[in-house]
Amino acid sequence: MFSAFKAARQLHEMLWYLAEAQTRAFDPDTSRRAVQLRNTVEQAVRGELPELLSLDIRDLHSQVRSTLMDVSAEVRASYFAAGDDHLDPALTPGADLMGSNLSSRRLCGADLRGACLIAADLRGSDLSGVDLLGADLRDVRLERADLSKALYLTQPQLNAAKGNRATLLPSDLEMPPHWHNR
Repeated sequence: MFSAFKAARQLHEMLWYLAEAQTRAFDPDTSRRAVQLRNTVEQAVRGELPELLSLDIRDLHSQVRSTLMDVSAEVRASYFAAGDDHLDPALTPGADLMGSNLSSRRLCGADLRGACLIAADLRGSDLSGVDLLGADLRDVRLERADLSKALYLTQPQLNAAKGNRATLLPSDLEMPPHWHNR
């Protein structure tokens, strides 16, 4: 039972990200690949327990990861088309930006996948096209930040952050209740 739960949890997480990848991809082939992977994952989720437990999740995860990274590269590159070469070299995947002051900055197109942003200050920043897959947003200050076009942002990430009514969010995510009084 625990193995099935672990597998199903991973598959549902893949579905969440693939749904976004499908809509955000520019390249039709990349979009088709996201759709195909999403269909494969949906079949696995709806299938019988023995099939679920025999599924090669590692291989599937590898395929999903590759697709998500391709979409991320496409989306982020679109922000550099206008000459956005201003990004700080410290803004890289897996960067340790704990407590950093990144307020009121245009961070469009940055790759912050897996970055540690605990207690960072992003108030008033534009995070359009920023890849936030797996980024740790605990206690991040997001007041007045624009996350409406951020890539791979999840509800649990938002729930761990601090924002307010002026924080712009993607349409498929909700303002956490603790932001209403800020």
